[in-house]
Amino acid sequence: MGRLLEGHATFRKVYAQGERAFLAEIASGNQAPDAMFVGCSDSRVIPELLTNSRPGELFVVRNVANLVPPVDHAYVSTGAALEYAVEMLQVPDIIVCGHYGCGGVRAVIPPALPMPELPTLRKWLAEIRSGREKGAGTSEEDLEARWRRAVEANVLEQLANLLTYPSVERRVAEGTVRLHAWVYEIGDGSIVVYDPDSDGFVAAEKVLG
Repeated sequence: MGRLLEGHATFRKVYAQGERAFLAEIASGNQAPDAMFVGCSDSRVIPELLTNSRPGELFVVRNVANLVPPVDHAYVSTGAALEYAVEMLQVPDIIVCGHYGCGGVRAVIPPALPMPELPTLRKWLAEIRSGREKGAGTSEEDLEARWRRAVEANVLEQLANLLTYPSVERRVAEGTVRLHAWVYEIGDGSIVVYDPDSDGFVAAEKVLG
């Protein structure tokens, strides 16, 4: 804890001091983020860092395995943030970003990892349906390959779940909201993006052209 507080002191002296005018500007009005980012709680996945975003540019929701429970689900926290972002903040883009090596996704791929004292986590991860199916494979297939495929399938499932929210479905139909599926590679800092034309994930550089 001491290291974190010392880090905050450095933040105040270096960043906050140098960006005083910018911080005062964004504090004086309402937030207007460029996009909503749904990512994993994994401590190595930092949305602002991997997108080079400044404060105020991303409206971020993070949870285990970057899930978007469907609209009628009992866990409403992510849905509440989603509706606020779409209706109140009017974000034009929603990104669901998974990451290769996701422990939440790995936990549902056979052979499943034991979670005897984690009943809430087990219940939460039960929502990973497509990832479980895509990661099943065969016993002879490489676990790493199945894991990567399951991570991608899980991100696409969350994209589909976004459309169970009437506000999102309406705005997507109007063309005022765009949905994006990303997967982050922690080891080299790269991102792959789902390309509907090829029905697969491609390097972000290809999307940029």
